[in-house]
Amino acid sequence: MQNHSPLAASLRRKLIGDRAFYRTVLAIVVPIMIQSAITNFVNLLDNVMVGQVGTEQMSGVSIANQLLFVFNLCVFGGLAGAGIFSAQFFGAKNEDGVRHCFRYKLFVCAGLIALALAVFLPGGRYLITRFLHDEASPGRVDVTLNHGLAYLRIMLVGLLPFSLTQVYAGTLRETGETRLPMYAGIAAVFVNLIFNYLLIFGHLGFPELGVEGAAIATVLSRFVEMAIVTVYTHRHESRYGFIRGVYHSLHIPGPLVRDITLKGMPLLVNEALWSTGMTMLAQCYSVRGLDVVAAMNINNTVSNLFAVTIFSMGTATSILVGQALGANDMKGAMDHAWKLTAFGLAVTVATLSVMIVVAPLIPGVYRTSGEVRALATAFLRIYALCMPLFSFCNSAYFILRSGGKTLITFLFDSGYTWVIAVPIAWSLVHLTNMNVIAVYLCVQLADLIKCVFGFILVRRGVWLNNMV
Repeated sequence: MQNHSPLAASLRRKLIGDRAFYRTVLAIVVPIMIQSAITNFVNLLDNVMVGQVGTEQMSGVSIANQLLFVFNLCVFGGLAGAGIFSAQFFGAKNEDGVRHCFRYKLFVCAGLIALALAVFLPGGRYLITRFLHDEASPGRVDVTLNHGLAYLRIMLVGLLPFSLTQVYAGTLRETGETRLPMYAGIAAVFVNLIFNYLLIFGHLGFPELGVEGAAIATVLSRFVEMAIVTVYTHRHESRYGFIRGVYHSLHIPGPLVRDITLKGMPLLVNEALWSTGMTMLAQCYSVRGLDVVAAMNINNTVSNLFAVTIFSMGTATSILVGQALGANDMKGAMDHAWKLTAFGLAVTVATLSVMIVVAPLIPGVYRTSGEVRALATAFLRIYALCMPLFSFCNSAYFILRSGGKTLITFLFDSGYTWVIAVPIAWSLVHLTNMNVIAVYLCVQLADLIKCVFGFILVRRGVWLNNMV
C-alpha cells in the first residue's frame, strides 16, 4: 500500500480542489444548473401534456423540435467563437473587447435567423416527412405530419427572442453573471407551463388549441425571457459595463472580426454538423416505425433533464479555464481542467444512479401504448449507463474550445459524429435486422473512442493558448 500512496496523493492533488475552488465552481454551476433543470423539467411537463392529446401529436412536435434543435445549436455555435474572446477579454479586464464581441454576436444571429426562415418556411413539409416511416398506418403518418407542420410554423416566430436572449445571457455568463439569466429562464418556463395548460386543453375560457397552443405558449415564454434579460441589463449599466454604449455604434475592429471569424467559424460549422448529425441519428432510428419516434421523444426529453449536470459543468469549464487563459495563467488553466473534469464525473455518477431508478416510472405517465413505454424505458437505462462517457467527452470539448482550438474541436465533435456515430446507426438500421434497442446501445458505446482522443488532447495541453 505504501508504494501506491505517493501516486494516490498526486492524483488527489491533480483531481481534487480545495474548498475555495469548489465554492467558485458552484457559484457558476448552481445557477446554470437550476435554470436548466427547471427548463427541462417544464419541457418534460409540456411533453407529457402534448402526449395526453395523442401519440401522433407528441411525435409531430418531437420531429419539429428536432429540426429546430439544429437552429438552436447553430446559434450556440455561432456565438461560441465570440464567447471565447469575451471570457478572455473579461479575464484581461478589457471592457471594450467584450462590447465588440457582443456586437459580433448580433450580426451572427441576424444571419442565422434569415437562413432558418429560408429553409423552414418552404421546406418544412419535406423535412418532417423524412422522419415518417409506417407503411402499415398511412393515416397516422398524415396526422403526425400535419401536427408537426402546425407546430413548426408558429415556433418560427420565437427565433428572434430566443437568439437575442442567447446574445445577452451568454455575454453575461462570460463576464461572471449567472443569476440574471437564471431568473429570466425560471420566469420563462413558468409562463410556458401556465399557457401550455391553458392553451393545449382550453382551460379557464381559453381556446383548446392542442399542439398549436403548445407552440404559442413557448413563443410567449421566449419573449418574456428576452424582455427580462435585456431590460434589466440596460437598466444596470454600472454593473454590466459592456452594455454601456453598445448600440451607439455597430463598429467592430476589423482585426477582431477576422480573429473571431477564423476561430469561431469552425465552431459554427461544428454545431451545425453535430446537430444535423444528431438529427440524422434520429432519422435512422425513425426507420423502425412511429413507435420508435415516440419512444425517442420521451427518452430525449427525460435524459435532457438529467443531463443538465453535464451541460452545466461544460459551461463552468469554458468560463473558468477561459478566464485563466486570458489572465495568462497556464498552470492554473491546466489545474482547473483536470479538477473540473473529475468533479463533473463525480456529479454525473450520482445523477445516473437516480436516473436508473426512475427510468421505468416516467414513461408510465404518458398516454401512449405499452410498446412505446417499454422502448422508452430501455433507451433511458442505456443513456444513464453511458452518462460518464458523455460527461468526459463534454469536459474535453469545452477545455479544447476554451483555448481557441476550434479546428480540433470540430474534428473531435462533429467529425466523430459523421465519421463514426452516423455510419454505425445507418448501417445497423438499414443493413441488419438488429433490434433498435441494441442499435442505440452500440451508437452510445462508440463514445469510448471519443473519450480516448479527448484524454490524449487534454493531457498534451494543445489548448493552452492566450488569444487576447
